[in-house]
Amino acid sequence: MAAPILSYEGLGLVQGSGWLFQDLDIYVGERDRLALIGRNGAGKTTLLKLLAGQIDADKGKRVIVPGTHVVMLEQEPDFRPFATLMDFAVAGSDAPPEHEVAAIADQLGIDMSRTAASASGGERRRAALARALAQNPDVLLLDEPTNHLDLAAIDWLESWLARYTGAFVAISHDRTFLTRLTRQTLWLDRGSIRRKEIGFGGFEEWSDAVTAEEVRAAQRLDSKLRLEAHWLERGVTARRKRNQGRLEKLKEMRATRAAMIGGPGVAKLGLANDDVRSKSVIVAENISKSFGDRTIIKNFDFRVQRGDRIGIVGANGAGKSTLLKLLTGEIAPDSGSITLAPTLDGIVIDQQRSLLSPEKRVRDILADGGDWVEVRGVKKHIQGYLKEFLFDPGVVEASVGALSGGERSRLLLAREFARESNLLVLDEPTNDLDLETLDLLQEVIADYAGTVLLVSHDRDFLDRTVTVTLGLDGSGKVDIVAGGYADWEAKRVKPNAAKAKSASTEAPPPPAQARKKLSYKDQRDYDLLPARIDAIETEMAGIEVELSDGNLFTRDHARFTALTGKLEALRDEKAAAEDRWLELAEAVEALG
Repeated sequence: MAAPILSYEGLGLVQGSGWLFQDLDIYVGERDRLALIGRNGAGKTTLLKLLAGQIDADKGKRVIVPGTHVVMLEQEPDFRPFATLMDFAVAGSDAPPEHEVAAIADQLGIDMSRTAASASGGERRRAALARALAQNPDVLLLDEPTNHLDLAAIDWLESWLARYTGAFVAISHDRTFLTRLTRQTLWLDRGSIRRKEIGFGGFEEWSDAVTAEEVRAAQRLDSKLRLEAHWLERGVTARRKRNQGRLEKLKEMRATRAAMIGGPGVAKLGLANDDVRSKSVIVAENISKSFGDRTIIKNFDFRVQRGDRIGIVGANGAGKSTLLKLLTGEIAPDSGSITLAPTLDGIVIDQQRSLLSPEKRVRDILADGGDWVEVRGVKKHIQGYLKEFLFDPGVVEASVGALSGGERSRLLLAREFARESNLLVLDEPTNDLDLETLDLLQEVIADYAGTVLLVSHDRDFLDRTVTVTLGLDGSGKVDIVAGGYADWEAKRVKPNAAKAKSASTEAPPPPAQARKKLSYKDQRDYDLLPARIDAIETEMAGIEVELSDGNLFTRDHARFTALTGKLEALRDEKAAAEDRWLELAEAVEALG
């Protein structure tokens, strides 16, 4: 990065009776890939709108390089004034050409002539993406870009952003999306902002180190700060440590389930065991389901065991909801049978936040206006229960309408998890949740004593939560894989790779003159590149340490600019060196 192309200096914004932000310095370089992290209510969306120039700050100076085009993808754009999705996409003075919108929409698989009022959340999100990307922005501000997208659309968006030559700032609960794409992180925390030249993949280690230092600092001060030290140590770090322990338990559960699934012969032996049969809560035997001439599920056999965490994945329209409804008995199969245990008592948590009456208080939703919540047969004081779901206890008198979308999601989770049940059905539960709330949801699911059926496009959440993944490809076939999304994806890749290899061996091209060894230059690169890559990584680490000084930008801007430019050049050199060495390694393997 040569210099910032968009920045805010001394940013301050009043919200309610106090400052939401005060004296923030934030900047975006021309090739930055920034993850914007913070809890729900921290002001992430507001900060994006300030950067976009959609709202004015109460103090501070917004600086933008002339000619820089900034585009914001809003989380919930307003489609009400428009008849069709295309009308929305080409409205306004900054509207992109219709043919460019249509080209991107075609790649996203969305019919832009669809009526806006009847479009689904996923269709609206695709239309908003088509509008934003077709505007050819220099800076792209993304507010939850993967919300309501299926896995195919998320893959397409990741590929587009990987090729994108401008800068972007992304708010997202999708850890996989952020880890794959970001190179810098902005952490908005309690009214202040920190920046570090690392992608989201390094955020947890960085935030743990910052938290630990804050704990030490608080302990050195007077007793008034001990409470905050306790919160930092027990609330944030401890939760992450507990989740690591739960991940180990999840691995054990997956190993047990893998032994039961096994190959066809192993599966039959396992399912014939009386103990296994007695633990079955849902049994699907050779079920099929079609709508018209389209087969959704074909000849599917599966047993859901007590305590299973089942993830259902696939593209929109592949049949995820149909399979979920079949397994819960909401609809009947065309053939085959579904048997549910007579003691099965389920609750469903879907995208029903809108059904929470906005005029009701939090106290009304959780405790019928009282002070005590019945949590699976145990009474808990409402304020203590709210703390378990990351609420300030003072929110008890707030109206639902005053809560953010993420807070309403947490309130819904708190209400539903209080009920007695042994089957939990979750339909896209991660939309609008921040990363800490996702950790909380992971924790609650891990501790849930019953069985879980989960539909989600959040790949990292699936990897951290489920024991078995049911993958649908739209043809009627359902893959059964022990593990999470990554395990299902690996299974899909292997057969395709095997087919490609088989095809290449069946009809090999005429061989060129066989080469028995590498050229001198190739051999030299093959021998020396590993050491050069190590040296680059060491140099990058040193620069990142120096850039982690939050005051460097204002204290010595020239030094900051030189370091960030050098870091970008090193990243490019490292990527090129790794690609070159992998190419040579394949050549060495081919030569035997």
